[in-house]
Amino acid sequence: MKKLTLVAIMLCFTFTAFAEIRLGALFAVTGPASFLGNPEKLTTEMLVEQINAAGGINGEKIKLFVYDTQAREDRAINYLNRLAKKDNVLAIIGPSTTGESLAIKARAAGFKIPLISCSASARIVTPANTYVYKTPQSDTHIAERIFSYMKAVGVKKVGLISVQNGFGQTGREAVLNLAGSYGIEIVADEKYMDKDKDVTVQLSAIKAKSPDAVICWAAGGSPAIVARNAAQLGMKNMYMSHGVASPKFIQLAGEAANGIKLAAGRIVVADKLADDDKFKPLLMEYKKAYEAKYKMAVSPFGGHAYDAFKLFKEAYMIAGNDRTKLAQAVETLKGVLGTAGEFNMTATDHNGLSKDAAIMLEIKDGHFSPLN
Repeated sequence: MKKLTLVAIMLCFTFTAFAEIRLGALFAVTGPASFLGNPEKLTTEMLVEQINAAGGINGEKIKLFVYDTQAREDRAINYLNRLAKKDNVLAIIGPSTTGESLAIKARAAGFKIPLISCSASARIVTPANTYVYKTPQSDTHIAERIFSYMKAVGVKKVGLISVQNGFGQTGREAVLNLAGSYGIEIVADEKYMDKDKDVTVQLSAIKAKSPDAVICWAAGGSPAIVARNAAQLGMKNMYMSHGVASPKFIQLAGEAANGIKLAAGRIVVADKLADDDKFKPLLMEYKKAYEAKYKMAVSPFGGHAYDAFKLFKEAYMIAGNDRTKLAQAVETLKGVLGTAGEFNMTATDHNGLSKDAAIMLEIKDGHFSPLN
């Protein structure tokens, strides 16, 4: 009788271990990129809570392991090792920044563990690797959307200012590589450090070239400094990347934010979208749930984690609890609607989005508004 009881207990533990989905997450919850990582963490926790409350995925509950990288590459590497070897997770969502993602993508592939990054650079998924994916619109998508709009409104000469970090560097490359195909000349190419408190010198050099417009490619707090310095110099027609698609940027830039145009996802204008917009129901559901739970505005950055989790869930329903099969399943996903756009993965495209995933916005009276 005792032997039967022991066998029953062992079977129970075996079933429990099998039924648990171990999901890892690397987010910059604190530090200079917390504007990215904190909403990503909160979003992921909310989604896991919702899924588990509804019975899990195929009846299996998720156990979430979240580590705060503080946007440091060394911490991302160390925590990746821990997630892969000690926590034995099935997949990893994150990291939050391009630099971290580039630092760990080869290591993730070496562990044969699916990584769905919440960072923007196209270099993260170029060339494609079976185990590495990302959810934000690529810098190339954003640059294409901005240049398409500029061409339509007659902009010919553009000044560029970019921050010297992973996000700024790959964005700069996209701008320089794509401008010519839209008949646009980059007449100035200035850079600054993320910790700079004033960029008047760089902006003055751009102004001296008399561009029709200026593109600033940066994220976090520094684009607000660029906006304020540009306003002080009387510079108009400023464009920015999706790195500023957050109410926080408007708060930091103040009046200088008004009039700035940018290409970004639809989430910041979800309630202003047409009722027949196919993304609106999903966006509004996420927005209402997040804002009701956390009492703060939703952001595109949390949306990157929303999309990563959704891709993970869709792939899990196909592949089950196997790292390699899960990674291969992500590659086959088609027509998956997310906050960033519609994901259609292929063997060579592990982002699955196009420039149509971004729309043009303008900041008016302290709010984001869609541009026609």
